[in-house]
Amino acid sequence: MVGIQVGENESIDKALKRFKKKYERSGILKEFKKRTAYIKPSVQKRMDRLKAIRRAQTPPQE
Repeated sequence: MVGIQVGENESIDKALKRFKKKYERSGILKEFKKRTAYIKPSVQKRMDRLKAIRRAQTPPQE
């Protein structure tokens, strides 16, 4: 569960922005979409292959 502590003099906009950033980084929405949508095994294999190709083409980060 994602939560933040709101400071005494902190505006709601700043707190909401911090919450959204934390929520996005946690991967909850990505996991939700992954669990709710069914992907056929053949499509999943194709996606995995393409992802591996992209990973192999990009130079490693230093």
